[in-house]
Amino acid sequence: VQVVESGGGSVQAGGSLRLSCTETSGGTYDTMAWFRQAPGKEREGVAAFRNCDGITCDGPTAYADSVKGRFTVAQDNARNILYLQMDSLKPEDTAMYYCAATRSILGRSLLLNPTLYDYWGQGTQVTVST
Repeated sequence: VQVVESGGGSVQAGGSLRLSCTETSGGTYDTMAWFRQAPGKEREGVAAFRNCDGITCDGPTAYADSVKGRFTVAQDNARNILYLQMDSLKPEDTAMYYCAATRSILGRSLLLNPTLYDYWGQGTQVTVST
């Protein structure tokens, strides 16, 4: 299993970036998420998407409060690519962004818990300047 992130880079505050996460072995995942870690800080959940097809579900997505209204997470129909559209970026969004995946369907309150994910990418750097 290999999860690969792309799309990071440098942008000025107020700009946008789109991150992609691709699972390269052909697997499908019912829950995928983005996490980030800034220097000297703990890894934190940013946004997650889970497959709610055929089950009772209180919504497929979850966001950290700090990114609500600015970031949008989505998964492709084949369930092996996860996107993170980041708009209105701020300097405090600067971090290494990691994609994670699991074949489990997590409860919504657990979607941003990094300990529940089985597969991780190497990360892509996002730098937002003033």
